[in-house]
Amino acid sequence: MSGDDAKIDYTALRKQLDDAHALLDGTRQVSTDKRREVLGARARALAESRHEERQEVLSVLAFQVGGERYAVRIETVDHVMEARGLASLPGAPRHVLGALVSRSRVVPVLDLRQLLGLEGGGMSDLGKVVVVEQGEECFGLAAEAVEGRKELPRVELSQPPPGPFLFLTPDRLTVLDLEQLGGPSAAPQGQE
Repeated sequence: MSGDDAKIDYTALRKQLDDAHALLDGTRQVSTDKRREVLGARARALAESRHEERQEVLSVLAFQVGGERYAVRIETVDHVMEARGLASLPGAPRHVLGALVSRSRVVPVLDLRQLLGLEGGGMSDLGKVVVVEQGEECFGLAAEAVEGRKELPRVELSQPPPGPFLFLTPDRLTVLDLEQLGGPSAAPQGQE
């Protein structure tokens, strides 16, 4: 590059350097309005970056039932409890295992093996109940084991097979759509 192509305005550069030194050593003050403007812009940028991170993952509670792995959105989960004390409900559909008393309310417990047509063992295999809330309805999903909370990157989620499902992960974790799954009064998939 020749000297003509790369002209540097040393005067402007020197002024910027002098201004920076004056701010650092306190000989010149930045106006309160300017300080608020800069701090506000920084706060907005930080807030936006945090908001973007939350949108990039889906928080779920993962569990196992019928030899398969399922999950529900974490915001629908009320709590997880032991399946002890499950009382049968005479006349209830086959996919309703019974009911538990949980936090001063009666919670019907669904058998996903019946609802989704899965192979599975007996009642002794279902040791946990994931209590969820969908709209005004509260019900439990019987599970063999609870894996815990997982953060699923949205870019890795794919379309699930037909049924009451939202997403499928590369490691075969299926996120359930509680609205499509229905509550205790819903008929099992493929049965009317």
